[in-house]
Amino acid sequence: MDTPSRREFLRKAALTGAAAPFIPGLLQPASAAGRAPAALSKVRLGFIGVGSRGRSHVQQALYRDDVEITAICDVDPEAISRTNAMIQKAGRKPPVAYTKGNEAFLEMLKRDDMDGVVIATPWEWHTPMAVATMKAGKYAGLEVSATVTLKESWDLVNTFEKTGSHCMILENVCYRRDVMAVLNMIRQGLFGEMTYAHCGYEHDLRDIKFNDGKKYAGGGVEFGAKGYAEARWRTQHSVDRNGDLYPTHGLGPVAHWLNINRGNRFLHLTSMATKSRGLHKYVVDHGGPNHPNAKVNFKLGDIVTTMIQCANGENIVIMHDTNSPRPYSLGFRAQGTQGLWMDDGDTIYLEGVSPKPHQWEPFAPYQEKYDHPLWKQHARSAENAGHGGIDFFVLRAFIESIKAQVAPPIDVYDAAAWSAISPLSEQSIAQGSKPVEVPDFTRGKWKNNPPIFGLNEVY
Repeated sequence: MDTPSRREFLRKAALTGAAAPFIPGLLQPASAAGRAPAALSKVRLGFIGVGSRGRSHVQQALYRDDVEITAICDVDPEAISRTNAMIQKAGRKPPVAYTKGNEAFLEMLKRDDMDGVVIATPWEWHTPMAVATMKAGKYAGLEVSATVTLKESWDLVNTFEKTGSHCMILENVCYRRDVMAVLNMIRQGLFGEMTYAHCGYEHDLRDIKFNDGKKYAGGGVEFGAKGYAEARWRTQHSVDRNGDLYPTHGLGPVAHWLNINRGNRFLHLTSMATKSRGLHKYVVDHGGPNHPNAKVNFKLGDIVTTMIQCANGENIVIMHDTNSPRPYSLGFRAQGTQGLWMDDGDTIYLEGVSPKPHQWEPFAPYQEKYDHPLWKQHARSAENAGHGGIDFFVLRAFIESIKAQVAPPIDVYDAAAWSAISPLSEQSIAQGSKPVEVPDFTRGKWKNNPPIFGLNEVY
């Protein structure tokens, strides 16, 4: 889905409202009589974007007897064909497919047989599609990152507050088993008072050439029209932008640890970026110095570091490192007045608890002892899910919220605040690492909002 088409869509949306009209009261917390909406026994889902990521959500939905897939939308005929094959193999009724152009999803959203919509498309389409979905009176399940610009974060919040339709950012890492165990420990006071967290997205993405066992020529050398999968659109962000392009995988779990938007909030941040060398070197090494992309000026620094100050006095450091040769890591560190846990090495130290002063010990026994109730209850069901089972949990949370007709455990304010770190980091870097204020997307509600993640979810 190309950027010019997106711009044209936004222009039309501003003039006409674009989406199907919102159905008043459909997704409000309570009816006019003060009663909560009736729970649903079955959820009807639509999917916008059924490429690799979208199909993984479709597969999880097909495992559930309480989900019906009524419609799918994608501009790629192959993606539609492969999705239909999955649905047919599962013995399910084929959904209606919408494929005619970048705005086909608007026709899909007019349907009255969808309770929720899962959106897994290129980043620049996330907010326009989520806004249209909420205006159509349906729950929006939005892949990460939810927004690209600061205005888009406000668009999500303002649309929710106007329509009452919920939006959940589908940040699967929030459900990673170890980070949920750490959350459980934090809530039980084992780390004392939290003071610091470290996280990031450190993942070598230069070589995108494998999918479903097939090898595609060019790898990370080709992008745009000649690229494959995410290289068709994602690499262009490295050409145009210099900031933390993908903060939510690390920041989502940390936000729950520190009760962001629920008794705490981000105040301001500062970011800095190294020089840009990794992608250019990769193109030269694998495509040759005369390859056309060897002349591309990649704006994104190889390593971007962002520091956030929180209202309750904690600091957060986020790393973005996708264009360097390195093993995968999200670099988690949870630290309080009684000790700390670190993801790399999977080690922990708790003062007065660990057997030897100033020495690490393995985290595995703590993982077993403090395993989160959600994982204890559903670990077996998650065995067939991607990314170590977390894909099961994040889609489950979305579906169960729709069934119960309640706010999702990761809500629109989380989507806005976590994603806003990306454009704000760009702004700070462009201003010489000047501190930049993080807006209060809750408009003060963070002061009294209670934590809900992992607490109010149907077990």
